[in-house]
Amino acid sequence: MSKRIFTVFGATGKQGAAIIESALADGTFTLRAVSRKVDSDASKALIARGVEVVSGDLFDKESLKKAIRGSEVVFGITNFWDPSVFPADPKGAGEITQGKNLVDAAKEEGVKYLLWSSLPNISEASKGEWKHVYHCDNKAIVGDYLAASGVPHSIVYTAWFGENLWAFGSMVPAESGNGYTIPIPKYSATDKQQATWVKNDLGPAVLALAKNYNTDKGKEVGILGGSFPVVTLKFTYPELAAAISKALGKPVNFFSVETTGMAELDEMFLFQAKTEGMYPDAIPNPKLAALGVKFGTLDQFIKEGVLKHFS
Repeated sequence: MSKRIFTVFGATGKQGAAIIESALADGTFTLRAVSRKVDSDASKALIARGVEVVSGDLFDKESLKKAIRGSEVVFGITNFWDPSVFPADPKGAGEITQGKNLVDAAKEEGVKYLLWSSLPNISEASKGEWKHVYHCDNKAIVGDYLAASGVPHSIVYTAWFGENLWAFGSMVPAESGNGYTIPIPKYSATDKQQATWVKNDLGPAVLALAKNYNTDKGKEVGILGGSFPVVTLKFTYPELAAAISKALGKPVNFFSVETTGMAELDEMFLFQAKTEGMYPDAIPNPKLAALGVKFGTLDQFIKEGVLKHFS
C-alpha cells in the first residue's frame, strides 16, 4: 500500500505542532513538515520523531510544488507576523501572495485535499467599520481564492487562542503582588469571547477532517468545501478569571484596556467583543463532534493548561 503523505506547514508553530502531535499518535498518515530551515533544532527534533522535513518557501511557488509533491493532504497556514510579511509591508500583503502560491502549487501537484487555516474577513463583516485587521482579512482573501480554485478543500477557523494567557501576556502578575490580572483590550465585563485550546483541540479536529474528507461520513457532514470553526470555549473574561482564581486559590481579576496602541489589534478585539467571539456556530462544532472530535472543557483547560504555567 502506498504511503498517505500529510504535509504540514507551520509545523513548529502552535497550530502545526498540534496537528503533528495528533497525526503522529494516530498513525494513519506519513508526516512531512515544510521548513525554510531544515537544519534548525526544531526541524531536527521533528526528524527524530519520524517526520520528514523538506525545504519550502511560501514566497517561492516552485519550492512549494517540490515540497508537497506526492502529498495526499496538505495543511496550509501563513504567519502575518513573520518579518518578511509584516512589517515588510504595512498591510502584510505578502501573506496573500504566500497563500495563493500554496493554492496554485496544490492545484498543479494534484493534492487531494487542502486544509486552509483562516480567519474571518473583518472588513467585509463589519461593512468597512474595522478595516485594519489585515491578519484576518488576508487569510480570508486566500480562502476565497481557494474556494474558486477547484482544489478539494476545507477551511478551518480558530478563535482567540487560550494559550495566549501564558504565551502572549494575557494573564500577568498583579501589581499588588497578590494573584494575577487578565488585561484585555476593548472588552467589557459582559462581552463574550470564544477561545480555541489549540494544543488540545485543533489537532484532533484537523485530523478528523483529513481522515474523512473522502468517506461517506465526510460527505454527510459536508467536509469538502466546508468551513469549520474549531472553538473550545465561550465565556466572559470575568467568568474565566473567576474559574482560574478558584483553581489557583489566588485572586485573578479581569480589567479592560483602552488600547493596544495598534489599530490592527484594537479592531480585532472590538470585532470579537461585538460578535461574541467571531463565530455564530454552536460550541462544540456539531459537524466536528459528528466526526468524533471531543473538545476540552474549561476545567480541563485550566488544569492541563493554565496551572502548568501559573502557580
